[in-house]
Amino acid sequence: MENNISAARVSPLRQLDRVDKATLPLFAITMVGEALALRKVPKRRLDDLDDADMITLSGPQLPADPLVPLGYERRDTVASLSLLAGNVAIGFATATALSKLDRFLFKHRVSDVGSRRGAIVGAMVLWDFLYYWDHRWMHEVRLLWAHHVTHHSSRRYNLSTALRQPWSGFLTAWVFAPMPLLGFKTATTTKAAQLNLLYQYWIHTEAIDRLPAPVEQIFNTPSHHRVHHGANRQYLDKNYGGILIVWDRLFNTFEPEVRRIKYGLTKNVDTYNPVRLAYHEFADIARDVTRARGPRAKLGHVFRRPGWQPQATGS
Repeated sequence: MENNISAARVSPLRQLDRVDKATLPLFAITMVGEALALRKVPKRRLDDLDDADMITLSGPQLPADPLVPLGYERRDTVASLSLLAGNVAIGFATATALSKLDRFLFKHRVSDVGSRRGAIVGAMVLWDFLYYWDHRWMHEVRLLWAHHVTHHSSRRYNLSTALRQPWSGFLTAWVFAPMPLLGFKTATTTKAAQLNLLYQYWIHTEAIDRLPAPVEQIFNTPSHHRVHHGANRQYLDKNYGGILIVWDRLFNTFEPEVRRIKYGLTKNVDTYNPVRLAYHEFADIARDVTRARGPRAKLGHVFRRPGWQPQATGS
C-alpha cells in the first residue's frame, strides 16, 4: 500500500513510463508509414457507398468483397489528433480522483487473487473481459454512447482513427471496479489498461487484410475491428473485443468482414470541430430530455439504447 500511496503524490506527468513516452513517436512514425503505403494502392471514394442499397451493404454472400482502402484526409486526421490531445488533457485532470477511487476499492478488496504470481497475465485477461462489457454497454446505453460516439465519428479508417478518443472516460470507470476489489494493485491495473489500449492501435488500419485463420479465431484483428466501425446494418453493434475476439464469439456479438464497409455513423455529424465531435450527442440528449413528456420518457432518452423513442400514445 505504501508504494501506491507514494505514487499518488507524484504528478501524472512524472508517472509516465517508457511505454507512454514511446507512444507519440511510435504513432507518428506508423501513421506516416501507413499513409505512404496506402498511396501506392488503388483507393475508393469516401461517398462510394452513400447510395448503395441494403443488398450491397449487407448479406453473408461469398466471396467476400476485396479490401479497397480510403486512405487519409488532412482535416479528418487533424480532428482525430485534436481529440487525442483533449483526451490526454482530461485524463491528467481526472487521474488523481480515479486513482483515489482505485485505492479505496483496493483497501476494501474482497480477494487477494490479484497479488498472486503472474498477476499481470490475470489482470490483462480480466481487463479485456471487462473491456468487452464496457464497450458493449457504450453501444447499448445512450448516455454511454454519447461518450463513445466520438470514436466512431470518422468516415475513414486508418491509424489516426485509433487516436480519435473521447473526453468523458470517467463515465465508465466503474466498469473496472472488479480489478482493485479482486486485489489487483493500481500499477498492475494501469499496465493492463495501457497494453490493452496500445494493442488496439494497430488494428485501426486498412493496410492489413485478413490474417491467418488461427489468429482471426482468437484475436481481435484489423478485419474484425473494421466491422465494428461499420454502419452497414449487419455490422452494427458487433465485435466489441479489445485484444481477444473470443468474447464476441462466446456472447454472440461476432460478425465477420464480408461486405465492403461504410464507416462512420448511421447519421454522420458533418463537422471536424473536436468540441462538437466530443459533445454533440450529450447536447442531443439534453434536447430530447427537455422536449420529452414525463419522467419515463426523459429517463428513456438517457438510459435506453441510442435511437430509442417513446411509443406514441393513442388519442
